[in-house]
Amino acid sequence: MSNALPNFDRIARIYRWSEYLALGPLLERTRFHFLPQIADRHHALVLGDGDGRFLARLLHQSPTLHALAVDTSAAMLHLLRRRCHLAAERLETQQASALAVDAPPATDLIVTHFFLDCLTQAEVDRLTRHLAAQVAPGTLWLLSDFALPPNRLLRPLAALYIRGLYLTFALLTGLSVRRLPDPQSALTAAGFELVARHERLCGLLYTELWQRK
Repeated sequence: MSNALPNFDRIARIYRWSEYLALGPLLERTRFHFLPQIADRHHALVLGDGDGRFLARLLHQSPTLHALAVDTSAAMLHLLRRRCHLAAERLETQQASALAVDAPPATDLIVTHFFLDCLTQAEVDRLTRHLAAQVAPGTLWLLSDFALPPNRLLRPLAALYIRGLYLTFALLTGLSVRRLPDPQSALTAAGFELVARHERLCGLLYTELWQRK
């Protein structure tokens, strides 16, 4: 397990623009790709949504949905609440580690966009087991993240890029994780099955929709 929680308060105000500087709108488009497929959800647990761009879109799309947003960063949660102010009555926030949070009753959607890569494999395994035990069959888990493309020519370049991202976040936030976990094995072991997957940049970015069996 990582030794200390990273401090994302330091990058909260530049988070959106640093994303655009790195990959333009591609991270945002990856997050939004499966929005139509989750329009019927009613209770969402959103872990590490950063400044709330995804959650604001989700709450706008689904006017009956209630959400709990969890983040360790007070600054990120402040930006998230401000961005979601039109749906404030349907939003609850909690400043905590995702590893210490229970899924609220009736949760039928879990969201982790570009968040699981901040955890070790052991932490991802623990998180998926913990939440899977608390949600009903049919619950959806929407995730987006980075991956090493299968193309042998592109893989070394992608590995270098991902290594650079981890180094940058280590310097700016104190993140101690250094390698991508395997959320697919963790979700499968926890009783979820893959419903859909979409890739960008030859597989460097991906988003997946999983369902609790």
